[in-house]
Amino acid sequence: MTSGTSFRRVPYHVGIVMDGNGRWAQARGMPRLLGHRGGVNNIRPVLEASVGFGIKALTIYAFSTENWARPPAEVSGLMKLLSETIRRQLADLHANGVQIRHSGRMAGIEPGLQQQIRDALELTKNNQRIILNVAFNYGGRAEIVDAVRQIIQDGLKPDDVSEDVFARYLYTGGLPDPDLIIRTGGEYRLSNFLIWQAAYAEYYATPTFWPDFDKEELRRALQDFEDRDRRFGKVKTPS
Repeated sequence: MTSGTSFRRVPYHVGIVMDGNGRWAQARGMPRLLGHRGGVNNIRPVLEASVGFGIKALTIYAFSTENWARPPAEVSGLMKLLSETIRRQLADLHANGVQIRHSGRMAGIEPGLQQQIRDALELTKNNQRIILNVAFNYGGRAEIVDAVRQIIQDGLKPDDVSEDVFARYLYTGGLPDPDLIIRTGGEYRLSNFLIWQAAYAEYYATPTFWPDFDKEELRRALQDFEDRDRRFGKVKTPS
């Protein structure tokens, strides 16, 4: 993985809604699952490009809590794709300094795949080159509900709960909020992705389907981010 960037300002944390895999496949007369395979195969090049541009954390929306409602064959295929990808990629990702994290619920995921995920987290936990946070079986509302449940279980009093405390109970606890959210596939919605964390993230949408989203597409998104005036609810001070 290469490093270096030509941007004056690079987002520390980028989130990507990887949309358009099924439509990409259908446009080519292929089954939807082959589109998902194409999407999975595209994660590594985008991860490498992210390292090159200087991004330190990348969260990818791989499977939502709502995706369980898709046809059983498609869901099963997605689970097998993740398992296969971990087997093929984990050793090399670890060797390249990638720290893998998981955001989402383990409940509902097949036990063998759960163990693969836990093994990947344990193996790479001390790596520092880039964080690859995989939002799998993830939903923003479910995340907030789970955080509230854990806060109650831990016995915190109402006055003990601040925004900072609450954030530590989210799946992404300890990870800075995303600076930039990219959505591929031409849609303009967050789809229950990082809805707490993305409160002040910049949003970038592209019609490009995820399997075709490459280094140059990422460069365009980062250029757009660089040109944004981020005020976080404040008024910009005149120069």
